[in-house]
Amino acid sequence: MLERGLNRVSLTNLRLLASVLVAMAFLLLPQLANAQQTAEEAAAANAADAATSAAVDQSARDVETGLTQEVLNSEIDPQELELRLIPMTKPELELLAEKWLEIVREKTEEVMSAQIAISRSEGEVESAARENLAELARERGLLFEKYSKVISSFEKKGGDPALVSDYRAYRSSVIVEEKRTSDFRTLASQVLSWATDREGGIQFAIQVGIIVASLTALLIAARIVRGFARKWFVHVPNLSKLLQVFLATAVYWLVLAIGLMVVLSGLGIDISPVFALIGGASFIMAFAFQDTLGNLASGLMIMINRPFDEGHYVDVGGVAGTVKSVSIVATTVVTPDNQVIVIPNKNVWGNVITNVTASLTRRVDLVFGIAYEDSIPDALRVIEETTKAHPLVMDHPEPVIRVNELADSSVNFICRPWAKTSDYWDVYWDLTRQIKENFDAAGISIPYPQQDLHIKSETAKPQLTLSAE
Repeated sequence: MLERGLNRVSLTNLRLLASVLVAMAFLLLPQLANAQQTAEEAAAANAADAATSAAVDQSARDVETGLTQEVLNSEIDPQELELRLIPMTKPELELLAEKWLEIVREKTEEVMSAQIAISRSEGEVESAARENLAELARERGLLFEKYSKVISSFEKKGGDPALVSDYRAYRSSVIVEEKRTSDFRTLASQVLSWATDREGGIQFAIQVGIIVASLTALLIAARIVRGFARKWFVHVPNLSKLLQVFLATAVYWLVLAIGLMVVLSGLGIDISPVFALIGGASFIMAFAFQDTLGNLASGLMIMINRPFDEGHYVDVGGVAGTVKSVSIVATTVVTPDNQVIVIPNKNVWGNVITNVTASLTRRVDLVFGIAYEDSIPDALRVIEETTKAHPLVMDHPEPVIRVNELADSSVNFICRPWAKTSDYWDVYWDLTRQIKENFDAAGISIPYPQQDLHIKSETAKPQLTLSAE
């Protein structure tokens, strides 16, 4: 019986142990799975990092392999180098810039060694050393030119601005320090060598000559084009003379600007910084030249809306005269006494503009006075006959002649004939003279202001009375 009891206890313990093992298995299985997944992810990440590093190394090797010996050749022609830089990518140009930096650095070490040799030599040895230094400086100058082309191409294709600045700073600092530490004879020798070098001073003189000749040819060509443009603009309907002159001037400067850019590009000068400079300066100039821009806008409004034209007689803000010219900023007016007055376009467009010669015909306003004792019908007859007899007075519209006012000293008549605008002053002056002469011939007087003095005497108190006629 005791053995049977022991068997039962052992069986119960075995069942309990099995239950515990099963429970532990359920608890540990998820953790084991997560650990396995983590290990797999870590292995995959390590593999990805290794692949990325290998790809980067391979890319760097590919870039370095892609740099042909032509672009690394220090003897390459600058124009050929510039053409070979066009298809290169930014990584390739970055590596190429480092290679060229090493090239110019090595040549700079040779230049410095030559300078040291000059300081330690005398006589003929010193002269030979100076000649060697001049040659090395010339060669280094050509290398710096090619080096600058590489840096510029790297910058245009999105290169790191900090790297570009460092590359250029190296070139500038080397040149400045080299000139600072050189003696006068060395500098003179280098200048003389550069001036007589075909790729140095001679080439520079040729370029200056080409620029001067090109500018002269551009000025001649621009004037010829402006002449043709003026002849063509004359045939454009509803185009004022002022706008014709402005457009012809704009064509002139446009031809000069385009031609100058073509010439500079042909000489290998990079003109893209010029556009960047203009774009940056335009914002500042817009604030600095607000009044000038206002005059420019007003000038364009005058030319487009045409309130007057060249040769018209106008009255602008109290200034009357004949319009001589209108530029983009000012209007030039010549007064009848030959004074030249320049008015800012902003003041012209902002004032009331009276254009006297805009119409083909104009009414002449005249006033004549006769004495109260004279005959009104006789005066009307004299004025009417004199006016109609003038050859420059128009028949239609007919002249208006009326009694207009009973003034203090006279009976005033208005005489309003019509004439061509160009004949206005002739009619005005002729009728004034002729009507006065005809009044005299007809016995009609033209009175002038008079005052009559009446004195009344009284016993008690004298009085003085004044009356005016």
